[in-house]
Amino acid sequence: MGAQLRVYKRRIRSVTATKKITKAMEMIAASRIVKAQRQVAASTPYASELTRAVTAVATGSKTKHALTTEVANPVRAAVLLITSDRGLAGGYSSNAIKAADKLTERLRSEGKEVMTYIIGRKGVSYYEFRERAVAQSWTGFTDSPTYADAKMVAAPLIEAVQQDTAEGGVDELHIVFTEFVSMMTQRPVDDRLLPLTLAGGGAEASDGAAAAKDEILPLYDFEPSAEGVLDALLPRYVESRIYNALLQSAASKHAATRRAMKSATDNAGELIKTLSRLANAARQAEITQEISEIVGGASAMADATAGSDR
Repeated sequence: MGAQLRVYKRRIRSVTATKKITKAMEMIAASRIVKAQRQVAASTPYASELTRAVTAVATGSKTKHALTTEVANPVRAAVLLITSDRGLAGGYSSNAIKAADKLTERLRSEGKEVMTYIIGRKGVSYYEFRERAVAQSWTGFTDSPTYADAKMVAAPLIEAVQQDTAEGGVDELHIVFTEFVSMMTQRPVDDRLLPLTLAGGGAEASDGAAAAKDEILPLYDFEPSAEGVLDALLPRYVESRIYNALLQSAASKHAATRRAMKSATDNAGELIKTLSRLANAARQAEITQEISEIVGGASAMADATAGSDR
């Protein structure tokens, strides 16, 4: 019994140490969510308004531009997948990867070649393990992204959009990220960034375009030209949308980590209670056995003494 009691005590110490770690990670994630929520709230209106402005400019001109022109027979599409650099976040990264796989299958069923760009070590590891081709990847900034990170990611994507498909360019640009809805709800979404959907509807319509379809857009005079204005807006539009997606994903990741660590902490507490009951039962059995041995020894001594007296 003594050995069994030592095993229970050792497991209780181990689980208690784990519980302290998960509780600390839960508190850290909770503190980071507040900052991430503020950044999302600050960037979303800018991204939406910029999308609305681009929509208005494109609607007010007849210039054919990569930002707004639908290719008659698109042959290649780029998909940007945003995952996490770290684990311990439940199904956060795996849900985004599943959404990207579903989007990739749909694009391929439409006869398009897919070039995949990945942000986050989890996504990179997933594709490398399965020996899937990745056009380019970035890691190291998913927990706290900056606008400079968004510009770094957007640069090769914009270059691919501006290139001819015969030279390795793409006709469409899609993004898959996790949208932060609330502390308890985060959902993976896919959105088409380019070409910009000007007239409504569909899951691919951007927020700004969807909002703009029911309103009268302002008229613009272009200086020096509509094409020049769209050329200037293209990188800012892509960068702002990617930055907002990075912030949404970071907030979602912290919320998922907090929820996972809270569940782990609660489970550790329940396990400690169970192990404590088992340890108490083992201790009680050990005490009972010791008492039985003492009583038995005393009885044997009493019988031996009585026999010698006779």
